[in-house]
Amino acid sequence: MSSLSSSRPVAVIGGGVVGSALLYTLAHRGVDAILLEAEGFLGLGASGTNSGVLHTGFDSTPGQLETELILRAARIRPAILDALDVPVIRSGAELVPQTVEDNETVRSLAANAEKNGVEVCIRPSDGALLIPGESVSDPVAFTQALAASAVAAGAKVELNSRVSAIATIGDGLAIQTADGRRFEVSAAVNAAGLYADEIARLIGDDSFEIYPRKGEFFVFELPDGKTLDHIILPVPTKRTKGVLVFPTLDGKVIAGPTAVDLDDKEDWSVRPSAREEVLAKAVRQFPALEGLEPVASYAGLRPAGRDSNYVIERSAQNDRLINVAAIRSTGLTASLGIADYVAGMLPELGIRVNGLRPTTPAVIDAPLGPWWQRTAKYRNAIA
Repeated sequence: MSSLSSSRPVAVIGGGVVGSALLYTLAHRGVDAILLEAEGFLGLGASGTNSGVLHTGFDSTPGQLETELILRAARIRPAILDALDVPVIRSGAELVPQTVEDNETVRSLAANAEKNGVEVCIRPSDGALLIPGESVSDPVAFTQALAASAVAAGAKVELNSRVSAIATIGDGLAIQTADGRRFEVSAAVNAAGLYADEIARLIGDDSFEIYPRKGEFFVFELPDGKTLDHIILPVPTKRTKGVLVFPTLDGKVIAGPTAVDLDDKEDWSVRPSAREEVLAKAVRQFPALEGLEPVASYAGLRPAGRDSNYVIERSAQNDRLINVAAIRSTGLTASLGIADYVAGMLPELGIRVNGLRPTTPAVIDAPLGPWWQRTAKYRNAIA
């Protein structure tokens, strides 16, 4: 192992849940690490504007890298969630068939789940697929807790640090931020979400392209203090999982998302037509929403790859840049599996990675309202 490269930290570019999971994993495996986040807050992108649902991988395609990392994360995550005291509703989910064709899809999904080793069952009374391992979290709190624990273990977080240049220096990289700071690192992990392709291009790597897939959500409050106690899943299509209906940690019910392919990476607006698109589907699955007006709405932009998914590899332009890109809607679910996978790539670069040390809990700022509201408030404040 080169003493020069080992004396420098590993940089993680991007402070979403994947970047924070990477920082956490590296710090707790003895790697000196620093996270560079362009915004003034962690988890503002896809990480803070999704459903917060932690999926089991019951419907993921066997043999794909995405599926492998979802299942790997499922083994790692429970102990870390408990150690970091991240709030989770372990509600389980159900998928109720509406047509004869849906019954066949349910049987196919049950067989798929068995291949992936995920516990499911079909309810005899209505043929619904029950997935007890599905749960709902606070994705912003999860992101912050991972980063805070990493800092307690010796890592650093630099906010308002937009990466503007990357250059090769010997057996490492020099990273420059927009405000003129320079960081010399042994390697960098590009977990920049929507902007991962732009980060890769800083070193001449144009091997993938990211575009935003907008998902719009609507928040409801049930009358008379009623709540929903489980996740309601739709019958999926080849393109999308469809509209979910799920509970939140603060007692609300959310329906969504849509799936609208865009070019504008800064369009976080909710389209006027989205309400009817979502509500028409949501009411069929959960009739209690009939006639209710949303109390809030929000949109998330998932970093989808053009003809690619889960691009996790060393750059052909410089193998000390590891791209972690096109991590679409399952990024929250798979984040710790992704981090574990990337940590296994570092020894090939002469970077020593130890076994996972006990989690270091850390105090984070008290949440100011529900996570789906916090990210919207921040974006409005900086707009």
